[in-house]
Amino acid sequence: MKKDIHPENYRKVVFKDMSNEEIFITRSTANSRETIEIDGETYPLIKVEISSSSHPFYTGKAKLVDTAGRVDKFMNRYGNRAKK
Repeated sequence: MKKDIHPENYRKVVFKDMSNEEIFITRSTANSRETIEIDGETYPLIKVEISSSSHPFYTGKAKLVDTAGRVDKFMNRYGNRAKK
């Protein structure tokens, strides 16, 4: 195996799902300017729009998450094809 190809700066980081406010702590090398305090410990905070706790594949619920009008753009382009 090649040496020195993996990063050495793994640390505990908090990921926060902004759609349902759920948080989880894991190890990561991702950089962040924001921090959050949990149980007296301060961790870097990474905000995500969707995670396994809110993704329809994992939850079994159909939920449209529209950022920047992507769903509307898709429906305008391809939505009416089945009605012919």
